[in-house]
Amino acid sequence: MTQPLWQKSNIKIDARIMQFLAGDDVVLDREFFLHDITASKAHVEGLANIGVVSAEEAAALKRELDVLAEDFRAGSFVLDDRYEDGHSAIEARLTERLGDAGRRVHTGRSRNDQILVATRLWLKEKLAALEQHCRAIAGVCLDRAAQPAIPLPGYTHIQRAVVSSTGMWFAGFAEGFIDNALRAKQTALLIDANPLGTAAGYGVNLKLDREHTTRALGFSRMQVSPIYAQLSRGKFEMAVLEAIAGALLDVRRLAWDLSLFTTAEFNFVKLPSEYTTGSSIMPNKRNPDVVELLRASYASVAAARTEIEQLLSLPSGYQRDLQFSKGSLFHGVRHGLAALELVPDLLARMAWNEPVMRAAIEPAMYATDVAIEQAAAGVPFRDAYRAAADAAASAGEGRTPEASLAARVSPGSGYDLRLDALRDRLSRLDG
Repeated sequence: MTQPLWQKSNIKIDARIMQFLAGDDVVLDREFFLHDITASKAHVEGLANIGVVSAEEAAALKRELDVLAEDFRAGSFVLDDRYEDGHSAIEARLTERLGDAGRRVHTGRSRNDQILVATRLWLKEKLAALEQHCRAIAGVCLDRAAQPAIPLPGYTHIQRAVVSSTGMWFAGFAEGFIDNALRAKQTALLIDANPLGTAAGYGVNLKLDREHTTRALGFSRMQVSPIYAQLSRGKFEMAVLEAIAGALLDVRRLAWDLSLFTTAEFNFVKLPSEYTTGSSIMPNKRNPDVVELLRASYASVAAARTEIEQLLSLPSGYQRDLQFSKGSLFHGVRHGLAALELVPDLLARMAWNEPVMRAAIEPAMYATDVAIEQAAAGVPFRDAYRAAADAAASAGEGRTPEASLAARVSPGSGYDLRLDALRDRLSRLDG
C-alpha cells in the first residue's frame, strides 16, 4: 500500500490495523472513482480561480486526470490494495506524474468532501436510472391496459371477490410506477446539492470558489453548511434507497400476483421461457425463479437502508463508522436497479390465458353489482346487501363479465380506466 495521506513521521503503521481500516474500501471506490476524478477536475479549476495553483498547473492536472480516467476505463490503471482508497490513488498518480503540482491538488479539501461529492454525483446518476426504469414499467403497463380487456377475477384476501380485468390490473401498476418515477425525481432534487469545499465539515481558511464547482459539476445548488454536509451523509443515501425500495414494494406485489397466476391451480399467466428455469432433479418443472427473486429484491434494498440507519447513531461531525455505509449503498442500489430493469420486458411479453380466466369468474362475483343496482333503485344499501348475500349463488344469472365491467362507471374502474389522465401525468414528468 502506498503511504497514507495522513502519514506523519513519528507514527508507526501496523499492517493488520491498516487492513482493518481499509477493509474493502478501495474495491468499493471503483464504483465512485470516475466521479471522484470529475470532482477533482472541478476542484482544480476552483483552486486556479483563487490562485492556489497556476493556470499551467491546472491545465496539467486536468490533463492527467483525464488520462487517469481513460486508463481506468481501459483497465490499464487498476484501483487495488496498493492504495488506501480511491482518493489517495488520485493524489498518488498526480504526484507521480506532476510532482509538486500533484501535491497541491488536495489543498482546501478533505477526503470527507471528496467522498461526499463523488457519492452525490453517483446518486444523481442512479436516480436518473431509477426514474427511467419506473417510467418504462409505467409505459408498458399503460400500453397493455389499452389493449382489449380480458375478464380477470378480482381478489381480496386471496379469495374471489368481484369481476375485474387485465386492463384494471395493468392500470393499477401503471399509476403506481408513475408515482415511483415522481418520487425518484423528487429525491434527485434533495440530492442535487454540492458539498465540495466543505472539507472535513468546518470549512477552510481559503476563499474557495464553491460557486464555480457547483456549476461545473452540474449541481442545482450549493450545500451551504459544512456541518450539514457531514450530517447529511447517510441521510441522503437512505433517501435514495427508500425511493428504490418504494418501487420494489410495487414489484413485490406484482411478482406475488404472477407467482400465484402461473401456478397450475390458477393457470392465468404464461411467462416468457427466459424468465423461468428448470429443476435439477424434476424433469417436468419450469420454475418462475426470476419472478420469485423480483419478489425478494425489496429485502436486499431494505436491509441496505437499515444497515446505514444503524450507523447513524452518531454525534455531529465525521465519524469513521460512516465508511461502512458505502458497501450497503452500492449493493442496495445495484441490486434494486438490476431488478427493476427486468420488469418492462417481463410485463410486455407475459401472456394471459383467457379461457381459464373467464372460467374462474363464478356467479357469486356479481353479488356486489346486484347490491349496488338495488341501492341505486332506492333500496337502502344494507338491505340490498343482505338480499344479494342470500342470493349470491344465483347472482350471475343473465350477466356477463363484459356487462359488469361496462357498468362500472366510477372513474378509474371498469372500462373508464382514465388512461389518458395517467399518460398525461407520465408525460408531465418531463417538465
